Amino acid sequence: MLTGSFDAKIYLCTGKTDMRKGIGGLSALANTLMSNGACGGALFAFRGTNADKIKILYWDGQGYCLFYKCLDRGKFTWPSNDEKITIGVTRAQLSMLLEAIDWRNPNWSDPPKYTG
Repeated sequence: MLTGSFDAKIYLCTGKTDMRKGIGGLSALANTLMSNGACGGALFAFRGTNADKIKILYWDGQGYCLFYKCLDRGKFTWPSNDEKITIGVTRAQLSMLLEAIDWRNPNWSDPPKYTG
C-alpha cells in the first residue's frame, strides 16, 4: 500500500519518463526537477510513454520506496506539457489518478468491469 505522511507534497513529473529507470534513476531525475533540492518526504509520480504505466517514488526517512502500476486497459491522465517540470497535486487527485480517473475532470477513462 502506498503510504506517506498526510502533509507530504505530491508532484507529477510532466513529460514522458523511461519506465526502465529504477530507484536510482528516478531519484536523480526528481532531484534535478526540484529547484531547492528538498525531496525528502515528497512523492514523485512518473508516467511512461504509452500512458499505461506509472511509478511513484517516495523517501520514507530510511530509504526510497517505489510504487509501480500498469493498467490492463485505459490510460493515466497526465498534463500535456512535454518539458520536464513538476506539478503539485492533492492526495485526492493522486487517488483518482491511480484509479485511471481524469483527476482534472473526474471521469473514468475505462471503467472497471465489476463481477458479482
